[in-house]
Parts: sequence; structure tokens; C-alpha cells
Amino acid sequence: MGAEALRDGGGGTVFGWIRGWQRRHWRERSKAERVELQSVITWYATTWFFSLFWLALPLVGGLDHRPLPMAVGGLLLLLGALQCVEANRLTRSVLDHYLGRTELPPRALRPAAVLLALELALTVALAALGGTDAAAIRLFIGAALLPFGLLYGLVAPIRVFLRRSAVLAVVLMAVFAWADPDPAGIVMAGVLTAFGALFSLLACRCGAWTLSVLWEAERAREVEARLAVAEERLRFGRDLHDVMGRNLAVIALKSELAVQLARRGRPDAVEQMIEVQRIAQESQREVRDVVRGYREADLGVELAGAQGVLKAAGISCEVSGEAGGLPAEVQSALGWVVRETTTNVLRHGDPGQCTVALRRTEGHVVLTVENDGAGSTAGDGGSGLAGLRERLRRVDGTLEAGLVGAGVFRVVAEVPLSGKVAVREVTS
Repeated sequence: MGAEALRDGGGGTVFGWIRGWQRRHWRERSKAERVELQSVITWYATTWFFSLFWLALPLVGGLDHRPLPMAVGGLLLLLGALQCVEANRLTRSVLDHYLGRTELPPRALRPAAVLLALELALTVALAALGGTDAAAIRLFIGAALLPFGLLYGLVAPIRVFLRRSAVLAVVLMAVFAWADPDPAGIVMAGVLTAFGALFSLLACRCGAWTLSVLWEAERAREVEARLAVAEERLRFGRDLHDVMGRNLAVIALKSELAVQLARRGRPDAVEQMIEVQRIAQESQREVRDVVRGYREADLGVELAGAQGVLKAAGISCEVSGEAGGLPAEVQSALGWVVRETTTNVLRHGDPGQCTVALRRTEGHVVLTVENDGAGSTAGDGGSGLAGLRERLRRVDGTLEAGLVGAGVFRVVAEVPLSGKVAVREVTS
């Protein structure tokens, strides 16, 4: 019966559902998105945690059973729960406002402020009625301040937050001096108010500042990747301009000369057009050479470029093995593997480390690219892996790609150095 109870309606287990949720909502997220989700969940839980241990448990355990204190205590519990719900509802919006993603409406925190005021008023009323002990009353103050402070600390400037917290502490001390003229209790009311305000400020500000720094690093990493692509495009554009610029200028001049000679009826116009034809054919050949050099990646250059780009993006990259002495077609095929896998890591993965190893076996050369950012990389590009397999088939090579451990994604390309081998279709 217990095992059957774990089954869900779709026939899977609860643990299977959890693993599916992790794949959909955790592994597909970047590192910054994971940290942000974890921080938001922590803020959600913090509000309920302090309300439970600073409000609900002391109130239930020490409340006077007279009708009026019972009614006030019940309302206090209800307001505490509503305040937690409101704080959870606004947490994401307040965080987006702090990170500069959206603007928070001017009166967005007004309901939360009203709930805070009502909760503090009921706490003072309960103290005046003698409905519970003094220590519990002081805890109620902290439980009321924390959910609102986690929100307000991300909206108000720090100086404004501290100044208004100090004013609130003085007001509460004065009110408690009227309700319960106990010097120790009055001082503790001020201390708990200061503690609740400072704790909520540190909790929200430290977490949000960490997120802002992390997102800034994420944006810098994306810029590095785009700059690497742009630099390669500029290199290709410069090479093409160097090849075509001079030849096109010569073709234009000789064509103009041929037109002038033809108008004068001179036979030299034919020779000029023959020269134009020769230059045009030569230009075609040179353009093909440029494009071929762009398409046929040099393995040594690609290995060095991958290491440089990944390190610039904040990813530790180790490269081992030498590309010298390999046939040109083998270098081209493996160079494309390095280029494609590096692009996938930059665009889709979220690794901290990447290793590239090139080794030679009997009659074969094996390239292994491994990173610890599996989750999004593993499912990124069926089309990219299919294209690599097609390139490797032309040199009788094979490609293996897939997860090899917890969070580790590996691509292994194997190409024969000479001769023909049977093409094996390897599925990842």
C-alpha cells in the first residue's frame, strides 16, 4: 500500500516526478538562474520560518485562555499568515526592481505596510491585556518586522531604511512604555526592533547584491562569446577584402580601358577583355581558397582559440595533446568538433571547467571534449551533433556524445589516420 501511494496518476513515482522537475526547472537553468531561484526560495521560507518560531509557537503555547486575549491572539496569527503570503507574493517583483529589470509600482508595498501596522497594534494590545508573557511579546515584534523588512530593504535606500527603522524603534518603545511600564521590557522592545530591521536588511541586501554581481558576470560572459564570434567574422571580412579589393579595382580599370579602345575601333580592346576574364577567374580561385580556409578549420588554431575564449568567459580550460603532423582532412574534421563543442559550451552550457584532450592510438586519433556543465548542453543541439557526425563520416570517423556522470557531458571524436574503416553509427 505504501509503494502504491507513491505512484502518481501518470504511472511514475514521486521520485521520478522530482527528477523530471529537476531536469525541466533546474538543469536547464544557467548558474545565475539557479542561484536566483535558490535565493528566492530561501526568502520565501525565511518569512514562514520566523513567523512559525517567533509568533505561532510562542502564541499557541503561552496565550492566556481568556476570551479577549484569545480573540486578539487569533487575529494576530491570521495577520501573520497574511503578511507572509503578501511578502512571498511581492518577493519576485521587489527583486526584479532591485536588479533593474522592472519598475515597482509606487504603492506596491502599501498592503504589506498596513498588515505590519495592524500586527504591531495587536501585539501592543495583547501586551496591554497581559495575554501572554513579556518574552513572547518581544518575539512577536521581530516576527512582524522581518517579512516587511525583507521587501522594504530592497526598495528603500539604506540610509532611509535605517532612519525609519530608528524612528519605528523609538515609537514602539514609547508605546510599550505606556502599555507595560517595565524598563527592561521597553529596552527589549527597542533591541528587538533594531535586530529585526538590521537582520532583514542584511538578509535581503547581501543576497540581492550577490545576485547582481553574478548576473553582471553572466552578461560579461555572453559579451565575450559574442565578441569572439564577431572577431572571427571580422577576420573573414578582412581576408575577403584583401583578396577582392585590388582585383576588382583592376577589373574596373581594364574594363573602362577596353570600352575606350572599342569605341576607337582598336583591336587592343579584345586583349584587355581577355585580361579582365583572367583576373576574374583568378579572383574566383582566390575567393574559393579564402572560403576553404575559413571552412576547413586548423586543429592547432582551434585548440588555442577554444582555450582562450573559454578562459575569457571565466571557464577553466585545459588542453593536452599536439595537432602537428596530422593529415589536413583529419585536422579540419577535428577542428570543427572543437569549434562546435566550444560554441555549445559558451551558448548553452554552464560549466566551471572544460578539458580538451587529443591523443593518438594505433592508426587513429581521438579527441575528447568534456565539461561539467551538463543539463542544458546535453540537449542543445541535435542538429549541431548531427552536422559533426556528417563531417566525420567523410573521413570515416565516429562521434560519441552524452552524459558520463553527475553533471558531466563528454564528446569523443575518433578519426583514422590512414586507410578506411567501417562507419559506425554511434548514438548519444
